[in-house]
Amino acid sequence: MHIHKNDTVQIIAGKNRGKTGKVIRVDAEKAAILVEGLNVYKKHSRPKRQGEKGEIVNVSRPLNISNAMLVCPNCSRPAKVGFRYENQVKIRYCKKCKGRI
Repeated sequence: MHIHKNDTVQIIAGKNRGKTGKVIRVDAEKAAILVEGLNVYKKHSRPKRQGEKGEIVNVSRPLNISNAMLVCPNCSRPAKVGFRYENQVKIRYCKKCKGRI
């Protein structure tokens, strides 16, 4: 998995193309990520108790990990991610600036 929790990603496909946000949750089995403030839909909720009104709630839905690209914290551009070993530890690095992510 090249995207982890708390990474900044840019959406490259779909209705939110070009927008950036912070990753809240990663689901490796479904290859989906939940990005803060993006892919938001309105959900109508029913009243829980008598006399209470129903409401419309904004809910973020997960999107496929292939529709997001990691934004490098060093060069601040979306870049592909590479993996290499430094001192027997696997790390991620930016393919554009070769900096550690």
